[in-house]
Amino acid sequence: MLVLSRKKNESIVINNDITIVVVEIRGDKVRLGVEAPKEVPVHRQEVYDAIRRNDLSDGPKPAPQADTTADS
Repeated sequence: MLVLSRKKNESIVINNDITIVVVEIRGDKVRLGVEAPKEVPVHRQEVYDAIRRNDLSDGPKPAPQADTTADS
């Protein structure tokens, strides 16, 4: 794990297209802003865990079937 120190309004950049900014520091809480492309999902850890639990409880997804019909 990479550990960085940042102050308010400072940021880090991930993979050239994701920016995380320290928006506010209040006591023991830090507010972060995340700028990422729309196709990149960004979730709090507890939300991500719930999504994964839900996906796992739904069981394995069937593989898409190839279209074997021939057009003549």
